[in-house]
Amino acid sequence: MERFGIIGFGEVGGIFARDLAAAGVQIAAYDVAPAAQTRAEAAGFAAASALATARGAATVVVSVTAGSALDAMRSLRDGLGHGPFVLDVNSVSPAVKQEAAGIIGAAGGRYVEAAVMASVPPKGLRSPMLLGGPYAAAFMATMAPLGMDLTDYAPDIGRASSVKMCRSVMIKGLEALTTECLLTARHYGVEADVLRTLGDTLPHPDWPGLAQYVISRTLIHGKRRAEEMREVSRTVEEAGLEPLMSRAIVERQDWAWRQGAAMGEARNLPTLKPLLDALATAHRLLKAAE
Repeated sequence: MERFGIIGFGEVGGIFARDLAAAGVQIAAYDVAPAAQTRAEAAGFAAASALATARGAATVVVSVTAGSALDAMRSLRDGLGHGPFVLDVNSVSPAVKQEAAGIIGAAGGRYVEAAVMASVPPKGLRSPMLLGGPYAAAFMATMAPLGMDLTDYAPDIGRASSVKMCRSVMIKGLEALTTECLLTARHYGVEADVLRTLGDTLPHPDWPGLAQYVISRTLIHGKRRAEEMREVSRTVEEAGLEPLMSRAIVERQDWAWRQGAAMGEARNLPTLKPLLDALATAHRLLKAAE
C-alpha cells in the first residue's frame, strides 16, 4: 500500500484520497475535468496524467462518471505493466464491468470489480463494497490494515454490479419519486399531510428529514445519478425487460440537476420547506427562460 493512484477526483475519489492520506498512504490523483484537477492540486495529490497516476501505484482506484468508465480504463493501459490492482468503483452495468476487466487484464493489471453499496460521504473508505473477480481475495488481504468493509461476492465479473444496479432502481427511484411527490404537494400546500400519510404507510422516524436529504442529493448529484441510471436501464434491458421506470428516473434525475445548478447554494438548504420553495422558484425561472 505504498502508493495509491486515483483516477477521478469527484466526490468519491476525493473522499477516498482524504481517508487514504489520513492512513499514511501516498496518493497520486488525476481528473480530466479542470475543476476537479484543481481540487486535487489544492489537496497536494495531483498527477500530470492518468499514466503518471498509475505508474508506481500498488492500487489504482477508478472513480469516474459512468459514461467515462471505459475511457478511463483505456487511459491506463500503458501504465499497468507492474501488475497493480485496479479497483473499479464506477456505477456501470455488468457488461461494462466485463469489458473494463478485459481492458485492464490485457494491459497487465489485476482488475477488481467493486460495487459500492451505500452513500460514500458518511463512511468514506469504509463504505461497504461487494467485490468480484479472481483478484478480489488478494485485494482484500492487501487492504486489511485499512479496515475497509469488503465482501468477496463472486469470482465472475458482473454479479456484484448487478446487485448495485438493481438496488439503484429503488434508491434513485425513491429520490425521483420523493422530489416529484413533494414539489407537487408543496404547490398545493399539503406537504405536511402527505408526509404524515407516508409515515403511516412507510414507517420512518423523520420523513421530512429523509425527504430533504434525498431531494438535495438529486439537486447536487443528479447528473451523475442520471448517468448511473442509464447504466441501470442497460442492465434491465440485458435482463430482457423494458426499463420503463429506469428511463423515467434518468429524466427526473437529470431535471433535478439542472434545477440544482440554477439554485446555487439554495440547493443545500437544510430543511424541507425552504428547499422546496427554492426548487419551485428555480423551476419557474427556468421554464420562463425556455
